[in-house]
Amino acid sequence: MNRISFPTARETMLVLVLSASFLLLTGMYVGLRSDHFLLLGLFLVLFFACGTTRKLAVALLPFIVFAVSYDWMRVWPNYTVNPVDVRGLYEAEKSLFGITVPGGETLIPCEYFARHHCSVADFMAGCFYLCWVPVPIAFGVYLYFKGKREAYLRFSMVFLLVNLIGFAGYYIHPAAPPWYAMNYGFEPVLGTPGNTAGLGRFDEMLGITVFEGIYGRNANVFAAVPSLHAAYMVVALAYALMTQCRRWLIGVFAFIMVGIWWTAVYSGHHYIIDVLLGITCALLGIVLFEWGLMQWGAFRRWVGRYSNYIA
Repeated sequence: MNRISFPTARETMLVLVLSASFLLLTGMYVGLRSDHFLLLGLFLVLFFACGTTRKLAVALLPFIVFAVSYDWMRVWPNYTVNPVDVRGLYEAEKSLFGITVPGGETLIPCEYFARHHCSVADFMAGCFYLCWVPVPIAFGVYLYFKGKREAYLRFSMVFLLVNLIGFAGYYIHPAAPPWYAMNYGFEPVLGTPGNTAGLGRFDEMLGITVFEGIYGRNANVFAAVPSLHAAYMVVALAYALMTQCRRWLIGVFAFIMVGIWWTAVYSGHHYIIDVLLGITCALLGIVLFEWGLMQWGAFRRWVGRYSNYIA
């Protein structure tokens, strides 16, 4: 076999040290789970299998850093940094987007949809929310295998940057989702488990527990602002436009994007305010990366080296 298919000694040492550090720190501060070993094992198999898979493993690092960063927020919960906003966000939503129903009562949109929903909408809501992370990641993999390596890197790095901006927002302004205010009132109770809210109707309809499984692992329910659900497809759509993808794909992305925005509110997982801030977060990340970081010579050269490595 050609020697070029093997990682260098320096690469091997770096990967092994980082892998051991990941296991040690996660075990100490988060607690090791089966998915940690699955993630690391998959990366190591790709990295050491051959030169082609090693490039893919290195290319996937922005998505891996995203997953690890989200998981590690358990170490220092945002509600230990700043007070949790429950009532203020609820009242702001009602003031800006309240719906007055017969009898004179004013409901937030999430409350209105909790009372007025149908099977077709419940099914579509579940389908839209299942696209939240898989579609952007699949789009990134598509760019990678199409040979658009620099475009892939820009997309994946912006995806990571948008998440980091959103995570910072969680710590700056810890906030409860609408379903929390609707179910528990306005006093934050730490340790409250995740809730499927309106998405539970999708699980019940199909006799599955997909959303129960997803929200059962929620790292922190007081992390609703901004809505990163609303942000991801904005990034995917933006880079589909930038890379001049086919019109049908752009149309599908736009449809899914709007569907996720609607589902976030329809299902009771986010206020309209959260969705708008999530969209803003995505646009901010794109602007900061493309018209900020990429204008910095040293960073642009680093991206070029990264792109050449995985080419």
